[in-house]
Amino acid sequence: MTIALIAHFAAAALAPLLVRRWGRNAFLALALVPGATALWALSLVPSVARGGTFTVSTAWAPQFSLRLGLHMDALGLVMTLVATGVGALVLAYCARYFTDAEPGLGRFAGVFTAFAATMLGLVLADDLIQLFVYWELTTVFSYLLIGHSTEQKESRRAAMTALTVTTAGGLTMFVGIVVLGLSAGTFVLSELVASPPGGTAVNIALVLVMVGAMSKSALFPFSLWLPAAMRAPTPVSAYLHAAAMVKAGVYLVARLTPAFHDVPAWQWTAVVFGLATMVLGGWKALRQFDLKLVLAYGTISQLGFLVVLMGAGTRAAALAGIAALLAHSLFKSALFLVVGVIDHTTGTRDLRELSGLRTSSPTVLWISVAALASMAGLPPFLGFAAKELAFGAFTGGGTADTAVLVGLVAGSILTVAYSLRFLWGAFAVKEGVPETPVHPAGALFLSPAAVLAALGLLGGVCSGLMDPLLAVYADTVPLAPGAHATHLTLWHGFGAPLLLSALCLLLGYAMHAARHRVVWLSARTALVDPDRVYRRMLAGLDDLALQVTGRTQRGSLPVYLGTILVSVVAVSGWPIISGRLWELPAPPVRAMDTPVQLIPAAIIVLTCLSALFVRRRLFAVVLVGMTGYGCAVLFFLQGAPDLALTQFLVETVSILVFVLVLRRLPARFSTPALRGRRMWNLLIGVATGALVASMTYFTLAGRRDETVSGGFAHLAEEVGGENIVAVLLIDVRVWDTMGEISVLAAAAAGVASLMFVRRRSQPRVNRRTRPLSHTTPPPAPSGGGIDLGGLRTAPRSMHLRPVPGRKWLPSAGALPTERRSLIFEVVSRFLFPVVMVISVYLLLTGHSAVGGGFAGGLLAGLALTVRYLAGGRFELYAAAWLQPGALIGTGLALSTGTALAGPFLGEEILSGAALDLHIPLMGHLHLTSGLVFDLGVYLLVIGLVLDILRSLGARIDEQVERDATHAAGRDRGAETAEEVTP
Repeated sequence: MTIALIAHFAAAALAPLLVRRWGRNAFLALALVPGATALWALSLVPSVARGGTFTVSTAWAPQFSLRLGLHMDALGLVMTLVATGVGALVLAYCARYFTDAEPGLGRFAGVFTAFAATMLGLVLADDLIQLFVYWELTTVFSYLLIGHSTEQKESRRAAMTALTVTTAGGLTMFVGIVVLGLSAGTFVLSELVASPPGGTAVNIALVLVMVGAMSKSALFPFSLWLPAAMRAPTPVSAYLHAAAMVKAGVYLVARLTPAFHDVPAWQWTAVVFGLATMVLGGWKALRQFDLKLVLAYGTISQLGFLVVLMGAGTRAAALAGIAALLAHSLFKSALFLVVGVIDHTTGTRDLRELSGLRTSSPTVLWISVAALASMAGLPPFLGFAAKELAFGAFTGGGTADTAVLVGLVAGSILTVAYSLRFLWGAFAVKEGVPETPVHPAGALFLSPAAVLAALGLLGGVCSGLMDPLLAVYADTVPLAPGAHATHLTLWHGFGAPLLLSALCLLLGYAMHAARHRVVWLSARTALVDPDRVYRRMLAGLDDLALQVTGRTQRGSLPVYLGTILVSVVAVSGWPIISGRLWELPAPPVRAMDTPVQLIPAAIIVLTCLSALFVRRRLFAVVLVGMTGYGCAVLFFLQGAPDLALTQFLVETVSILVFVLVLRRLPARFSTPALRGRRMWNLLIGVATGALVASMTYFTLAGRRDETVSGGFAHLAEEVGGENIVAVLLIDVRVWDTMGEISVLAAAAAGVASLMFVRRRSQPRVNRRTRPLSHTTPPPAPSGGGIDLGGLRTAPRSMHLRPVPGRKWLPSAGALPTERRSLIFEVVSRFLFPVVMVISVYLLLTGHSAVGGGFAGGLLAGLALTVRYLAGGRFELYAAAWLQPGALIGTGLALSTGTALAGPFLGEEILSGAALDLHIPLMGHLHLTSGLVFDLGVYLLVIGLVLDILRSLGARIDEQVERDATHAAGRDRGAETAEEVTP
């Protein structure tokens, strides 16, 4: 299972490269991964049908009963077959659905395969937290897939609707998951189902989990996102909206029902909302004219049907539910693929424009007939066998069962009606509509839909052979009182279920025969449009946010910061005063360790006070930086060289960032600060400092246990390190470091998005420009040369790779003469390679001496900064031709990969390892897994600094040059106008 999951994610990572090399045929290679997984899952059917299970588990946080685990039982096996089998066929379908010229095809292939991987992880996850992570990943990937056509406003809006609705449901579900896990004392799903908790809190948690399942499976009132998602390419609809994403909610209901089948809050929420969705979705499908929307609302109706069966809490309903789930995945995916074929071969999906396809496309017709027959419940298809079981599960029961049965029959009648509407709309000869011209479809284009439809027929004929596997899941749900065990078979004999099936067919045909009146009546009795309600809610929320922002956000950063600090002082200071914390035993406090510490302390105080009175922005930045350097000196005097080095480098980078930004701001503050405001700022600063110092003091005074720092030296020895600080960061508290570098990556993305955002109406710059000569430096923009105004990042034509024999700063000539400094250029030529070597040295020695990946990365970033300041933005492109995103992504992947390597070596997550080697001529070499983790941090920090230089440095340079060019153009235009004026 683990190998299959890793293979899917690896295929997703390689997908863009494969598409770039092989074009659309790369989808055939990608289909091999889920196809092979499906074959492997089929090989497990005999074992699972006998009650066997397969589990892979790795301890994550044992004290909280958290683990990374995969568990496959009968339900997991069926969902694995659906997710991988249908996924493989849809990927093969993509090889002919798209053309090689499709924009973003590589990105689509990678995201689609990654979605298949997350869906596989979701149905196999044996930990509630792990399941939630996969749950939210499916939301993110579906957002990207639905919004594939980024140039279309409707596509972007549909993607945002799906993201908003499913994310809101997912967060609601997360609260329920946490309550369930805490109530059960375990987050392991199999353990929770085996020993379910109870109580009022659990009932509330189950309702919250059901809300998440309903939002994911598009049940009423969350069904509005699924019709909007039909803006996505047809393969997305065939997989996500028929077999995968929308089945996630159904799967979660099916997974938890064996544990909570007797909880009314769980059972009746599923049944009531499921029946309402089944009827409302089917009724709305009857007035749609887009074939894809007919299937979309039909899917909503069928999902309600599945949730009713899975949540009813009886063995018969559970068996019918898992059979219907399998049947629905087959026929609905096939029908979506058929719609894609029709759209491609005719150019339309509007059933009012389609006519005569039954003679021009007979193969497509018979594939559709097979799939629609299974959806309508005709023998000998799997849909018929499942629907017979569903009717039988509620036949002969009490009043509640009878009411549910009436709802299922009503929904099934509508299912027959919209199945006939699809068949008539796509293939019938319509009076007054000319015959639709059709382009022939290739065999590979038709094969996936044909295979799915054929499997629906084969599943019906061989339903008896499937019963042992499906019954393993059904047996986890108890029998209804007075009921007997049922079995999946094609023929159940003459009885009430068969009569009800015949009634559904007759009434469904009657509704189709009166389709014009039904469309009229459906339009007249339509309820409030949920999409319109959603839009109005968003508009109201935007108006409220605008009003609140207008009243509270005045554009003054000092006011914002002052409000935050005053709130912190008030909220945190009151407990200190009311709790009389000063009465605690006083901890040992020393005024100083050495009189030398008074020097940096005095510098810090003086620079802080001076920052209140300076008028120039640059002076204020330098003074603030001096406080940081003073802290670094204190760290050094206190015996913490690692902290001192890191603080010094961070402060230097911060000052450079401020300086880069200040270039676009006035040299002086806009208005002189009033005396009262200065005193107010001083008071806030003193209060905040006093609060932080008091909290530190009282924290030490309130300590009751022995400090944990006494064992740090021993921990460092265990992981083979000598630098305790480095061991803490990359071994002992590595989770904190993982979070911090993730925040750094997010910050880099935020900086880039803020600086490189542009209007969509702005014309794109052609990136296929003529490469610059490697022997001639690029011309200065002020001389009428290059304008990079529209580029988000440096194009590949600007990447000047080092060539032997060239001067070190080939692009310095692009700078205006007044900006060049010969001394600075010469010094930077010598310092750059030396500083880079030192940064690598700090990386390698961080585990045993002063240094580390963070400090080394900052030092390398400073080297790039010097290169940029000496030679300008073109020199920056030459020095670092790798994209910042590639460095950040590689660094994050290395660190994460090191963290996840522990389970594959039989250890825990983020467990450390050490290796000692003796290499001739080099001597003893001590290697640790922390070095690889630190290498990831090193690359990520370099990428962050490079991203800042390109965003706040090169980008601002481009804006300055563009403004200068425009100003020069206006001046020349004015001079020309004066010359021609008589």
